[in-house]
Amino acid sequence: MRLKNKKVLVTGSDGFIGSHLVEKLVDEGAVVRAFVCYNSFNSWGWLEALPPERLDSIEVFAGDIRDQGRVHAALQGMDAVFHLAALIGIPYSYHSPESYVSTNVTGTLNVLLSARAHGLERVLVTSTSEVYGSARYVPIDEAHPLSPQSPYSATKIAADGLAESFHRSFGLPVVIARPFNAYGPRQSARAVIPTIISQLLNGAEVRLGSLHPRRDFNYVEDIARGMIALAECDKAVGMTVNIGSGREISMQELAEGLINIVRPGARIMTETGRERPAKSEVERLLCDNSLIKKLTGWSPSIELEEGLQKTIGWMRDEGSVRYKWNAYNV
Repeated sequence: MRLKNKKVLVTGSDGFIGSHLVEKLVDEGAVVRAFVCYNSFNSWGWLEALPPERLDSIEVFAGDIRDQGRVHAALQGMDAVFHLAALIGIPYSYHSPESYVSTNVTGTLNVLLSARAHGLERVLVTSTSEVYGSARYVPIDEAHPLSPQSPYSATKIAADGLAESFHRSFGLPVVIARPFNAYGPRQSARAVIPTIISQLLNGAEVRLGSLHPRRDFNYVEDIARGMIALAECDKAVGMTVNIGSGREISMQELAEGLINIVRPGARIMTETGRERPAKSEVERLLCDNSLIKKLTGWSPSIELEEGLQKTIGWMRDEGSVRYKWNAYNV
């Protein structure tokens, strides 16, 4: 399936990855309808950061992913959907697990039901590497056991299971894309990289939680390219596929590297209030990306060092004003 000239809905399009994905889809020639979360400010989130010529070509559709009727209306006339709408903050899922169930599980069910009713040609559901929990072996391939170590990851496991069941039960052409840690411009302040950068741009201390966990970081444009490649790959239908670099770094190494770039001599301080519960912390994530390479030929194009420089530049120019750098953003 080629997405050029296809009518494509992107849920969560007002968010970090979603806004970048919308840009890429427009560049690829897709006709994009952007599902944004309705709010009284009529804010379109990060879509408002897009160049005017791109934004003018997009149909913005406001609604709530938990509302079946609104989701059904949004999918009317579409050929494909990229489902990204979700609550993603792990610490907040400890405080409000019910909201994660209604958004991540029921919201996904709403998309699947409507996609089936409308006979869509492709449904890409966005998973997360957090569903694997702490690595039992590395690199992590798609056969790795799933381990719900937070309410957030539990809801994403449930959403993935629903998507797979709709393919097996009803033949819905579902692809489950499972990205490892994304980063880049427009990322939420609750993520570690903008947390570190915003603190360094405003002071000489970096306050973090656990420093030993290791992650596989991927520049957001590479993630968006991988999602498009999977949606266009007929052989990927019915499959779950990792998107990741195959490279890992610890939180301490990451912080030290950013300190050297932004503010040499800054200190790292640990705060217990920023740490996850011990049994909930995912200690290590390292992607086996051999399947996506085999299916699509995709590979990451932006190395971590280059991507961090791009992210720092964006935050210096315009991003830092949006971040409460001196608060713990849950």
